[in-house]
Amino acid sequence: MSDISWFMRSLAEPISRMANKQDECTGRFWEGRFKAQRIVDEAGLLACSMYVDLNPVRAAMASDPEKAPHTSAFDRIQAGHGKRIDSAAFDLKAVPTEEAAKRIRETPVDELRVKQKAKKRNPTGKRIRRDAWLAPLTLSPEKLSTDAELNRDGLRASDKGFLHVSIRDYLRLLRWTAKQGIAEASEKLPKSLATTLSQIGIDASMWRDLVWEWQRYFGKSICVGSPAAMRQDAERCGKHHYSGQAAASACFT
Repeated sequence: MSDISWFMRSLAEPISRMANKQDECTGRFWEGRFKAQRIVDEAGLLACSMYVDLNPVRAAMASDPEKAPHTSAFDRIQAGHGKRIDSAAFDLKAVPTEEAAKRIRETPVDELRVKQKAKKRNPTGKRIRRDAWLAPLTLSPEKLSTDAELNRDGLRASDKGFLHVSIRDYLRLLRWTAKQGIAEASEKLPKSLATTLSQIGIDASMWRDLVWEWQRYFGKSICVGSPAAMRQDAERCGKHHYSGQAAASACFT
């Protein structure tokens, strides 16, 4: 089983069902227009990730990804420029009560007050890369699908990536796709990026439509991915097909 297959299968059960099971209750988990969708392959994951990163651009809140601060892509871009942020993640090493008490007793009051004020601004006193709280984007091909890669610094849940795409190519594709929101600004997709999409199973000529017209293809579907992967997941769940499966076929090879 590939890394991506393992990752996707781990997300197979709808979030609402899991949440209700944990809370031992029934009912709707999402309010109004919000819902959970299963992502069943890497092609669907790439398209979904880019769709989310471009939300501020699509909503005309930002002109390009570099000016959309409330996205993962923005933090990755800023980290590439050397930007750092305060860290609220504490060391995972426990400090014995006696040792902590001793430090307090032996530290002058004025110094303690200064430290307390500093902790309110930055609890740990650490500065980390702007994207250190995010899981790496690129999935290492050398890692086994069953390997758990926990972050030992407590900064993020996992050190495991999720796409067979380099961060450089992802950001190049993101910037290119952002420009395609205006029809007049349309330009040809660079050959290297078209090759990357083809290797994942996406029709490069339909990439712009897949991301910018996401709702047309997957707005009514509970499953996101290539038609073949959607069909396989439908059969696993005892269904013949999913809504949107036929429409999405135009975007995949």
